[in-house]
Amino acid sequence: MSINILILGGSGRFGRHVTQSLRDLGHCPHLFDRSCDDLAQWANWADVIVNGWNPQYPDWFRDIMPMTRHLIAAIQDTPKRVILAGNVYNFGPDAPPPWGPQTPHLARNPMGRLRIEMERAYRDAGIATIILRSGDFLDTEASGNWFDRVMAPTLQRGILTYPVDTDAAHSWAYLPDVGRILAELVVRHQHLPQFVDIPFAGYTLTPQDWQRALSAHLGRDIRIKPLNWLPLYAAYPVWPMARRLIEMRYLWALPHHLDATPLTQILPDFHPTPLAQALENILKY
Repeated sequence: MSINILILGGSGRFGRHVTQSLRDLGHCPHLFDRSCDDLAQWANWADVIVNGWNPQYPDWFRDIMPMTRHLIAAIQDTPKRVILAGNVYNFGPDAPPPWGPQTPHLARNPMGRLRIEMERAYRDAGIATIILRSGDFLDTEASGNWFDRVMAPTLQRGILTYPVDTDAAHSWAYLPDVGRILAELVVRHQHLPQFVDIPFAGYTLTPQDWQRALSAHLGRDIRIKPLNWLPLYAAYPVWPMARRLIEMRYLWALPHHLDATPLTQILPDFHPTPLAQALENILKY
C-alpha cells in the first residue's frame, strides 16, 4: 500500500533516522523544506505527517506552540495522522514509574508544562495522533545530544562525565531503533487508536551500567566523574541554554524507566539493538 509521508524536521537527528528507516521499507517520504515548501499544500498531500520539529531549547517558548497551531490548522477536520517525537519531560518528579500511557503528566517546570500543552493541543483538536515517547537520544553521529556533547568527549582520557553524582537509572533511546519503530508505526497507523501514546523503553542504565559497558567496549577501565555545573549556574543570568539545562537537571537524579508493554503489544516482533552492538556505531565518530 502506498502511503504519502511528510516529514517535518527531516534534517534533524530524529528526522534523519526516520527518513532512512522509511526508505529501507521502500517508502519515499517528502522532507519538508521551510524555505520553499507550503505546509498547507504538503499536509493536504500527506496521509501521515511525522513531526520531528524540535527547536533549540532557548527557542522552545517562542516556537513550539506556533508550530503546533500551524500544523493543526493545516489538517483540522481531516483524517491525516500525525506522529510526534515525545519525551519524558511531561511526567515530572512525582510521576510513579514505570512511565507509560496511563502515567499522569505532573510536570511543574516550564519546559515540562510546555510539552504537556503541545500534546494536549493535538488531542483537543481531534487530530489522529501517535506519540512515540522515549528517553535521551543516542545517535550514530555527533548531533548535540547529552551523550556526545557532555559524556563521551572525556572517554579518551578514561573518564565518563556523568551529569550528576547518582546511581539512578536513566532512560535512553538508540535513534536507529527509534527510526525502525516509527517506520513500522507508519505502516500500521490506520489500525491504531485515534490518539495513542507509545513509550519506547530503550535502555534503562545507571552510571555504573554505562561504566561496565564502556569499559568492555573500549577494553580499558573507565571511571565516572560528575559534571561540574558551576559554570552553567554562573551563565544562568545571561545564557538561555544554561537556564533550560538546569531546569531539567532533576531528571538525571530521578530514577525512571519507560513501560515496554504497549510497544510490545503493537510490534511484538521488534527487538531493540543490544547496547554492545549499538556502541559500535555510537562511538565510531
